[in-house]
Amino acid sequence: MPHRTGVSGLSWLLAAALALAGCAPQVVPLGNAALGYGLDAKAGAEVPRGEAPVPVAPLAEPIPAPDGALLPHRLWPAEGGPPRALLLALHGFNEHGGNFLLDSLGDLTAAGVEVHTYDQRGFGQAPSRGYWPGTETLARDAAAAAAYLKARNPDVPLFLLGESMGAAVALLAETGEAPPPVDGLVLLAPAFWSRDAVGPVAVGIFWALAHSVPALGFPAAAGGISASDNLDALRRNGRDPLVIKVTRVDAAWGLLDAMDRATQALPRCCAVPVLILQGAKDAVVPPDVTRAALRRMPPGPRLARYAEGFHLLLRDKVRGVVAKDLLAWMADPRAPLPSGADRVGQAWMAAEQ
Repeated sequence: MPHRTGVSGLSWLLAAALALAGCAPQVVPLGNAALGYGLDAKAGAEVPRGEAPVPVAPLAEPIPAPDGALLPHRLWPAEGGPPRALLLALHGFNEHGGNFLLDSLGDLTAAGVEVHTYDQRGFGQAPSRGYWPGTETLARDAAAAAAYLKARNPDVPLFLLGESMGAAVALLAETGEAPPPVDGLVLLAPAFWSRDAVGPVAVGIFWALAHSVPALGFPAAAGGISASDNLDALRRNGRDPLVIKVTRVDAAWGLLDAMDRATQALPRCCAVPVLILQGAKDAVVPPDVTRAALRRMPPGPRLARYAEGFHLLLRDKVRGVVAKDLLAWMADPRAPLPSGADRVGQAWMAAEQ
């Protein structure tokens, strides 16, 4: 009975499709997030027994997102008078705005830079903690946050920095329909893992997991991969209750979407000066993946490469050198960097893989 067999097979496929649809990745996009903050600083704490929680910088006035959601905002004023520049910094995946720049804040504020961060939606104390908010939502939030700061400081240069996932978000904001009003873009250890770089087999397995068990949690830290040589910073992350320690599969699938879309946007980058900072020892986004992605960019962006740098460059032991280069570039994006890391980066990009 071939006809009945065919119907049975089709019914099975339809049932499987419906089952997968019922377990589709959960996304809480712009317009659907709850207003106000997400979990407070004590919620979800995973502090090792006997250790005190990590102190978190106090919140400033929240930044309103385009849909009215409130993004937890932190501000570190410039030392010695009015700021010579503003830096809006976007944190990476599973982190938050109150922690990731702590090791370099003193260098930045002492040089007259006023530093702003906010918890991106889905992370820290922002709405919908633990759930992926959608790539476009994150990019729109970044553009809105930059516009918010620029409106209050119209005569002060404003720079947008993104670390890892934050770099992907910053790039997508800059190449979007309504770019943020910034004077320069800094991509710090950018997460430009494309679907092509991950490979079709891994992407297929990832898709199946995200669409069958989207709420499945897995440890955020990957075994054998160190994001930094600054052990104190890594321990601080481990004690920080606002750092997400267990990641939903569908949130990680959303991260891949953001990285892939940012990689596809590279040929359109950028209308403002761009500085890219990359560590030769980065094991989170391997250097060859970064180089292949950056070769999609048109001439103009500058790459600074640090032989002793890992993924968390403004936390690594080389952070003082990185901060000086960043400050010099913000003062004059056309001038050579003090460390010479831009010359190293140029030579590395020209080399064969």
